[in-house]
Formats: sequence, C-alpha cells, structure tokens
Amino acid sequence: MDLLKRRIVQDGTEVGTEVVKVDSFLNHQLDIGLFMAIGKEIHRRFAHLGINKILTIESSGIAIAAITSMYFDLVPVVFAKKTQPNTMSDDFYGASVKSFTKGTVSIARVAKQYLKETDKVLIIDDFLAHGEAAMGLCSLVEQAGGTVCGIAAVIEKEFQGGSARLREAGYHVDSLAVITKIENGHITFKD
Repeated sequence: MDLLKRRIVQDGTEVGTEVVKVDSFLNHQLDIGLFMAIGKEIHRRFAHLGINKILTIESSGIAIAAITSMYFDLVPVVFAKKTQPNTMSDDFYGASVKSFTKGTVSIARVAKQYLKETDKVLIIDDFLAHGEAAMGLCSLVEQAGGTVCGIAAVIEKEFQGGSARLREAGYHVDSLAVITKIENGHITFKD
C-alpha cells in the first residue's frame, strides 16, 4: 500500500534497527483518512473469506478494526483485553501475549460470549513483529472453536520473523506495508 509506505517514510521515526515510531498517524494521533484507506484495502484483500467478526487486541488495533468493519458490512469488532476488569467474570478465553514494544507479558482475554464456533474471524494487528499478539489472538479464536480466516497487519517488520512463524503455523497473513530492514536511518520495504 503505497500511501502507507509514504507516510511511514515521511512521518515515521526509526529508533535503532528494530523500531519504527509512527505515533503521529497510527498509534497515538490517528489519521482517520489514512485509516479509511487502510480499512478499504484490508477489505479488498480479505472480502472473499466470509468474515463475520474482526478481532484485535487493545489498544492500537481498535480504531483500525472499527473503521475496517465499515467495509465488512459492520461486522462486530471484538478486542482482547490485556488486564481483567472487575466486570469480566472468569468465563473467558485467555492466551499469554508478549509485547515487543513494551517488553511485557500479559494475558489477552475475551469473554466467551463474544467468540463462537460459528465465527469466521479476521485478526487485525497494527504492528506485526515477532507475531506474539497475532498468535495469542489465533489461540483465542481456536479455543472458541471458531475459524481464523486471516491476519491483516498494517505494518510488518519481516526481519523479526513473526509472519514466517504464523505462516508456518498455517495462517494466512497479509500485510499492507512490509519492512525488510531498518539501517542507518533508512527503511527498506518489500515490493
């Protein structure tokens, strides 16, 4: 997705050789026009799969998932919570998830009433690095007996191996912008 790649180069900041900071448009301040283009492109790539639910993890994926839902006839969006609120009973699916950017491990939780065996789920991840969040979300869907139809990543850092790991596990992964390396202040994209 050329528009997204241009924004990463124009407004993103490289931090070392493993981090791209895109706070100005993706995960702190949100560019809703860009999100609409992202949602439309995700729909184009996954529309043929009969998606009836979108799943993401809090918090950066929520806005992208909500806007993407508009292109999938407003299918429900579910987001996994990283902490258990006192309003959530013990009746939930849970999976351990490590955050690359925060260096923390949490239990991603979804109340059982929101994932069912009849669900055909599209997982949305804002950043795909090591694949921990996506793998955890796949586990939640599978615990419910549902089907993971695909994983849509907005930005993938291919060199960190997450997409390869997910594909080896049998998942369909499609990323809008794939970064192959970050070196000397320059971001290289896969064509």
